[in-house]
Amino acid sequence: QVHVVESGGGLVQPGGSLRLSCVASGLTFSEYAMNWYRRAPGKERELVASIGTDVGRTNYADSVEGRFTISRDDAKNTVYLQMDSLNSEDTAVYYCNVWKWGSDYWGQGTQVTVSS
Repeated sequence: QVHVVESGGGLVQPGGSLRLSCVASGLTFSEYAMNWYRRAPGKERELVASIGTDVGRTNYADSVEGRFTISRDDAKNTVYLQMDSLNSEDTAVYYCNVWKWGSDYWGQGTQVTVSS
């Protein structure tokens, strides 16, 4: 059985940083691309960052380019999202997505709130 669990969310002041983690178990982690999505109140779900099975291949939404960094540690079955220079527009529930052709798994989400 596959489990995907995010952690690291919380309340942070504008300009601050957070690091989200996502652990996926019950699968061969290295075979999967990893994505971080977010859903802000009243908005559609947004793909924030992706990293392929080749760790050199990353992609970011324009809204987070230069502020967020996605990385993975296949030995720990973990993907990270380092978020710097946070602002109120980054407030959302962040979801980890584990994907390859024919398989797609989601975590329960972790809340990130940016507020003074």
